[in-house]
Amino acid sequence: MPVSSPYADLLALHRTAVQASVDVVNVVTVDDLNRETPCAGWTLGDLLAHMTVEHQGFAAAARGNGDDLSVWDVATVRQQVLDDPAGTYAAYAADVLAAFTDATGDFTIPQLGAKFPAIAAVGFHFLDYVVHGWDVAASLGRPYSLPDEVIETALPVAQMVPDGDLRTMPDAPFAPAQNGVAANDFERLLQHLGRIPGWKPQV
Repeated sequence: MPVSSPYADLLALHRTAVQASVDVVNVVTVDDLNRETPCAGWTLGDLLAHMTVEHQGFAAAARGNGDDLSVWDVATVRQQVLDDPAGTYAAYAADVLAAFTDATGDFTIPQLGAKFPAIAAVGFHFLDYVVHGWDVAASLGRPYSLPDEVIETALPVAQMVPDGDLRTMPDAPFAPAQNGVAANDFERLLQHLGRIPGWKPQV
């Protein structure tokens, strides 16, 4: 039996979160791409292009090529997403899962201006897709849930993300934290990362 490790444990939870995002994106069609999302100013097409290019960039970083700025350029994947949102997203998600499994060294992530140990970089990606899966589901008006162990691991990571003026700057990864009564830990996580748990698209 393989010996467990913090990295292996995180990879398993990360795989669950990413696969949950694949499952919800699988129902997206090209007719859905102009839908409003919880990410202000982004259509569902914009969001999926962002999610897809982040898979591409993190996969490259895991393979030692994260300093190639082209792999983080959303223009490299946008048309693929617009043509086949579900299929394109699933393919890039599968690639990043494979890349993380084989990662051995530090990840270069230009947006953060640094190199990070694999476990930290996977943690960043994990948190993003815990939230982005919900973003897609909310845009579609569909329910979304994740296993308790995923939320229990992601919540303290989310709470380490600082709030404040940085959240209002252009290209900030998260909007300012939201107030309100949270019904559970997932809602607490969403609120801290700038989401409104009861958000619905305007019809």
